[in-house]
Amino acid sequence: MSIAWGYMPEEPLLYDHFPEDFIWGSATAAYQIEGGWNEGGKGVSIWDTFTKVEGTIIDGSSGDVACDSYHKYKQDVQLMKNIGLQSYRFSISWSRILPMGTGEKNQEGIDYYNALIDELLENDIIPAVTLYHWDLPQALQDQGEGWLNPDVADWFEEYARVCFEEFGDRVKFWITLNEPKEAALQGHGSGTMAPGAQGIGTLVYIAAHNLIRAHAKAYRAYEKDFAATQGGKCGITLNVNWAEPRDPDDPADVEASNTHINFNLGWYAHAIMKDGKYPEVMRTKIDEKSTQQGFEESRLPHFTEEESAMIAGSSDFLGMNFYTSNIVYPEESDIEDVSFFADPDVGSNQDPNWYGSGSSWLKVTPWGIREALKWASMEYGQPDIYVTENGFSDRLGNLDDLQRVYYYKHYWNQVLKAIKVDGISVKGYYAWSLMDNFEWAMGYTEKFGLHRVNMTDPGRERTPKESAHFYSRVIQENGFVENENNC
Repeated sequence: MSIAWGYMPEEPLLYDHFPEDFIWGSATAAYQIEGGWNEGGKGVSIWDTFTKVEGTIIDGSSGDVACDSYHKYKQDVQLMKNIGLQSYRFSISWSRILPMGTGEKNQEGIDYYNALIDELLENDIIPAVTLYHWDLPQALQDQGEGWLNPDVADWFEEYARVCFEEFGDRVKFWITLNEPKEAALQGHGSGTMAPGAQGIGTLVYIAAHNLIRAHAKAYRAYEKDFAATQGGKCGITLNVNWAEPRDPDDPADVEASNTHINFNLGWYAHAIMKDGKYPEVMRTKIDEKSTQQGFEESRLPHFTEEESAMIAGSSDFLGMNFYTSNIVYPEESDIEDVSFFADPDVGSNQDPNWYGSGSSWLKVTPWGIREALKWASMEYGQPDIYVTENGFSDRLGNLDDLQRVYYYKHYWNQVLKAIKVDGISVKGYYAWSLMDNFEWAMGYTEKFGLHRVNMTDPGRERTPKESAHFYSRVIQENGFVENENNC
């Protein structure tokens, strides 16, 4: 299926049901909802530090209190139960478990997550746990430059083992890293996210290299010492925008699309899902450019043979975060431009006719999620895929959020088509997000929630939006029934 430039979001709905074992859930991240930043023995994270630097967050806010889920997790679980969610994807704060990043455990932090996990299970909601959603302990940043230090892979394995030991008797769905591409690109490239390092053509590749190594070490630890007795599965969550060729009939544009996706999704997925190495197009382009730019060695590191063997096949499933799409085409970059964005020699834009959202980058392109699922399934040998994030932002937080309902309806239907028409093994879907929360550098200005959170109320009152009611109806039907659920 090829989509021509200028394609509008509407497409006839497929009226059918998702598989009986399909999992419906929602997602959050620790720093974005928990608050309690200095309570219960928790150590400081890089986001605790980053938000205190003037000018880093658009509205000058932080996640110090956020949605106060540290104290209100039982309310959160009731929100999920009211919708009928079957699973909840949340992240663990590394510094709440190991305040210094390694070494002594914090029992109060362990108790908090035990209580949350038990509350979920008591309400028949499957915990899906992300070990790392961008909040590295500040101690590891201070003592060794965090993700730029090769030793971080060992630090992460130690932390992962603690989590497997403490929670693995009840948690059967583990995600090592959330969107390592953004941790590298924004945390160590543009500097727009914690820790705010800037090295868009250099540090990004070092951070990414260590993120991949860390993931693999944690996965192999689970595989070797926990999987057999605990019976769970472990994978990774990667984010991707669909790269629509400017002209689907032009081989050069199609090649640009493949290059773009390999530089984004493939940057991590190729090594992890395939052969333990970077995509050949990345290897070739960055090696050649590094030489031309006068670097003594490639800006893209190499895995050792031992590391490649450890990394290859180190995921039981592929988690995909998907929001939007781009139109791409060949565009040769200036050799003097030492940048991740210049390395692929691919230009991109978005069609002005695509519906917008509260985020400048997020355009409504439902067909893109189906195309991305097809590409990943074909490229990586038809793995089980979970859509671990997908959602829509606005600036108002209004309860009659019909744009969000529209977005979800059409994206869900494209996932249904991927399963029913294309035969893709999509096993579950997690909406971003359960509730409005701290949206990183955008603070509280962008709202993705199924529930509104009153951030001016000390009680952080939660109120379901129309999208929550709509989600509940779709879950009850487990699909789309003609003349129902219309928006």
